[in-house]
Amino acid sequence: MSFIRRAATVLAAATALTAGLALPALAHVSITPGTAEQGGFTKVAFRVPNERDNASTTKVQVSFPTDHPLAFVSVKPVPGWDVKVTEGKLPKPVKTEYGDLEEAVTTVVWSGGKINPGEFQEFEVSMGQLPKDVDSLTFPTKQTYSGGEVVEWADAPKSDGTEAEHPVPTLKLVPASGTDEHSAAGASAAPVAATGPSVAPVAAAESVSDGTARLLGGAGLVVGIIGVVVGALGLRRRTA
Repeated sequence: MSFIRRAATVLAAATALTAGLALPALAHVSITPGTAEQGGFTKVAFRVPNERDNASTTKVQVSFPTDHPLAFVSVKPVPGWDVKVTEGKLPKPVKTEYGDLEEAVTTVVWSGGKINPGEFQEFEVSMGQLPKDVDSLTFPTKQTYSGGEVVEWADAPKSDGTEAEHPVPTLKLVPASGTDEHSAAGASAAPVAATGPSVAPVAAAESVSDGTARLLGGAGLVVGIIGVVVGALGLRRRTA
């Protein structure tokens, strides 16, 4: 019986370790896909999971960059949610191929809906023209819960390379491929600038998230431990 108790303790500890590694990585507010081409247009989704067991997410506020503003931003309606897009005057005009940009979208707020415990929601946005002189854009996000708690996803990466507690959603920008498809997308954007952006899909497959990999690895660890315990119990009985 003492052997069984020790085995159960080891199994419980392994399960707790697995949950501790996997769950925080899965609970981050993030952008998917996480990569787009410099100088183009793209469509992304802000993926917002609910981290709480006793409250629902009722409001999501995303702040857009003002140092590298986006001339065209449009949102896809989400059933059950109201959306408010706010434009503001920039600290200084920014030159673009469509002229000097003096105002741009500063925040997008989704409210009135609900993300229950154990659920997530994606809020889609098309935007451009992405800057050509930076390798990433950050979108600080505030997540409000039904109990009044507000979680700010705005932490920059740590200097030692480890992940911050509340990492800011980040869109990585890579050099344009220069293919005809993207050239055509860029050429068609200017004539429709007054009515909205032409959205060029990003040609990159979304990779499996780090959190999912950790979860699968942890699950394999737990299964392996269970096998060891069962085998040891069988051997003990056979010896007796």
